[in-house]
Amino acid sequence: MVARWSEFAAQEPELAAFGEERLQAAPAYIATLRASGAPRVHPVTPVFGADGMYLFMEPTSPKGRDLRERGWFAMHNGVPDSDGTGGEFWIAGRGAPLDDPTTRAAVVAAASYEPDDRYVLFELALTEARCNGYGDVALPSVTRWRETSGPADAGS
Repeated sequence: MVARWSEFAAQEPELAAFGEERLQAAPAYIATLRASGAPRVHPVTPVFGADGMYLFMEPTSPKGRDLRERGWFAMHNGVPDSDGTGGEFWIAGRGAPLDDPTTRAAVVAAASYEPDDRYVLFELALTEARCNGYGDVALPSVTRWRETSGPADAGS
């Protein structure tokens, strides 16, 4: 079971707002699975818009191949220091490529940078999310969430 970002945000708006803020404080890091099952980590700039969470990437990106072939990912925000200033946000789920031109146009408009036309667009859907802080940040009242509402597919 996975949830689009908008579904997660409707269920836990405070946690989603905290997470969006943390993930947009570049860089964020996505972990994907290689064919061998070994993890692979990449810095990314997620885009929030068109009711979802998205990534643009080069057509030859190893992370894109991992998402197309296996789907699973985990993502964590970058932290500026060893004290974890600002807090931590972590999500896991499944990613899938999107070809819809209307969605692509909306995500391009929401991006904090100018995505190249050659970039492939992926939507990331969530299975779980959680946050943590170390005294310098107010945490949402709910700090852990897991999708339980029913089946859905990333990219649908």
